[in-house]
Amino acid sequence: MRSAIKPQGVRRNPAPEIEHSFMHHPQTGPVPAGQRGFLHSLQHGSPSPQERWHCHDAYELHLIADTGGWAFVGDHVGRFEPGHLVLTGPRLPHNWVSLNLPSEGVELRSLALQFSDAPLRQGMQVFAELQEAAPLLEMARHGVEFFGISDDVREHLERLQRSEGPERFSEFLGLLSLLTRCRQHRVLSSGWLPVKGNAETAAGIGRAVAYIRQHLDQPLSLSEVCAQSGLSQGSFSRQFSQSTGVPFTDFVNQLRVGRACQLLMESDQQISSICYAAGYNNIANFNRRFLEIKGMTPKEYRLRTAMRHSQGQTLPISRLDMAGIDVGAMAPTDTVHASAAMSQRQS
Repeated sequence: MRSAIKPQGVRRNPAPEIEHSFMHHPQTGPVPAGQRGFLHSLQHGSPSPQERWHCHDAYELHLIADTGGWAFVGDHVGRFEPGHLVLTGPRLPHNWVSLNLPSEGVELRSLALQFSDAPLRQGMQVFAELQEAAPLLEMARHGVEFFGISDDVREHLERLQRSEGPERFSEFLGLLSLLTRCRQHRVLSSGWLPVKGNAETAAGIGRAVAYIRQHLDQPLSLSEVCAQSGLSQGSFSRQFSQSTGVPFTDFVNQLRVGRACQLLMESDQQISSICYAAGYNNIANFNRRFLEIKGMTPKEYRLRTAMRHSQGQTLPISRLDMAGIDVGAMAPTDTVHASAAMSQRQS
């Protein structure tokens, strides 16, 4: 099978740019380290140098105020429009690429808030109330999209920009509470697995998951996985589904497709080779599972993820080309409402 064609003279898959510290002016640019605080609010129009495939050590709450286009969060690819709201965790690559820009650009496309992990973790040791946000922070490491609260979040962000001192921190706590208690959300990038239940069962499932991650490119037998968990074969699948809300075989497929996504984004391997590297021994089954989970074929995924680099990162496909790509295959992953299944999985 032929690999996806890449334009000559263009890096198709440069690594995400890394911000080693969040040295942002409250509005646009860098400031001296001594003037930085815990919270960093920023906003920008489009086009902007801040539109790039990048990651950093901070959490980032990102709200789209104008334009529509493609959102890239980890291995997630989806459409966005005004009101799109996502929380990303430390070192999770992300970018939002606008398609419908007017010739003069837009003055305000994104509002964002960055905050670091360590102060919150330290605060949880002092203030028990903050511990309610711990599950949200763990989900954010895979990216979380929220629904139905964008207007309220924008009001919080705008008040936070205008405030200082304790009032500013109080506004952040109100925002954090709003996000924590929002039940209409979804995790975007692969690999998220919440485990509920007693500590012994959770530890056993954790060992099994670690073993699965280490052996994704190999055939996995249920007996080998059960041996790692300490559970019998008769109870493992049932316990796994009850504790995680995901059938065991579905989770393995999610991990394998996630591994394939990584290879499709970061290498030029042929898709048939990636199929086997992700642990599948049948290309038809690989394509079928990939389509079920990502809403597109591996070939379509490789093409779309090539768009995640902005012009400053040698974007290989023009915005006009991006806008013209058929989005019909994206419907299963983009048309998300507060369904009972999602509420059950994320509660």
